Amino acid sequence: MRWLLAVLCLSFAAWSHANATPTLDGQRVDKVLVVKSERKLHLMGKGTVLKSYRVSLGKQPVGHKQREGDKRTPEGFYWIDWRKTSDKYNLSMHISYPNIRDQHQAREAGVQPGGMIMIHGTPIDDEYPEWYFSSLDWTEGCIAMKNTDMREVWNLVKDGTLIEIRP
Repeated sequence: MRWLLAVLCLSFAAWSHANATPTLDGQRVDKVLVVKSERKLHLMGKGTVLKSYRVSLGKQPVGHKQREGDKRTPEGFYWIDWRKTSDKYNLSMHISYPNIRDQHQAREAGVQPGGMIMIHGTPIDDEYPEWYFSSLDWTEGCIAMKNTDMREVWNLVKDGTLIEIRP
């Protein structure tokens, strides 16, 4: 009888976890694609764009991040590896930059690759309204979104999700 109770509990736990995974139109987000030239972040599911958002990039948006402080947003394949709330930028999700290739290129150039590249919201600022930030590239290399969009992405994208950043 105990084994039946154990099987029942495990089945319920597995079912609960499977149904707890957030979906968009019934599809799970399995990749984040950022196309810098379009200023778009796309949530992808099985190769299909599920939803797109406008983003702002680093102050020097053209080209791959070369070193710390160059104000460029990296290009390549990374992971969303952790997240946190931020007093300055509301919600933020960390991108696993620098990867091994980035570290190697920085070492060859004799510079630091930088880090702390995030997808994050916009500041709540009395002097500048949120729409002001969404109309220009203003970050130090991060990918910024409207706060309502960031809350949605935060809820749909799990840690460990692949992110591809294209030129």
